[in-house]
Amino acid sequence: MNYRVQPSAQVDESAEVGAGSSVWDLAQIREDARLGEGCVIGRGAYVGPGVRMGANCKLQNYALVYEPAELGDGVFIGPAVVLTNDHEPRSVDPEGRQKRGGDWEAVAVRIADGASVGARSVCVAPLTIGRWAMVAAGSVVTRDVPDFALVMGVPARRVGWVGRAGVRLAERPAEPGVWECPRTGALYDEKDGSLRERAI
Repeated sequence: MNYRVQPSAQVDESAEVGAGSSVWDLAQIREDARLGEGCVIGRGAYVGPGVRMGANCKLQNYALVYEPAELGDGVFIGPAVVLTNDHEPRSVDPEGRQKRGGDWEAVAVRIADGASVGARSVCVAPLTIGRWAMVAAGSVVTRDVPDFALVMGVPARRVGWVGRAGVRLAERPAEPGVWECPRTGALYDEKDGSLRERAI
């Protein structure tokens, strides 16, 4: 085994955990989950059956990632975040019988490379969070989030843009639609509600 698992954690035999990853106390990784290299799964975190995670992802303490979620490379999931999987949740059917696995269709939260979801946020599937986007702590995300968008609130709405460094971008006064990262100097162009990186 080329990854670290604390004795109190549970990793199903059919799960694949990438080299250099760490699975901390009381975490659970279910059957057929696939985690890339260098992932960190915090205390009490849950990774559902068949979930796909890229390399260098961080799942902080008590985050719940329900199947069939898909996380790209370098995704950050803050403490106590929930990625749901049932758009119409019920414990029982209309006749009062308890629903089982085949009685509903799981839907996914998909999170693209480099995106971050802040502490105690809830992402209500089905939806996609774009590349390098950032969801502020305590948000409830109910619709797709564009690449580089900064969203917050209940329900979450876009309030700005962020760059790869995670810093809020500033619009250049003399160049409407051109945004700059105050940390790295990288430039981004806004058009029709989306943001694109300028080629270096």
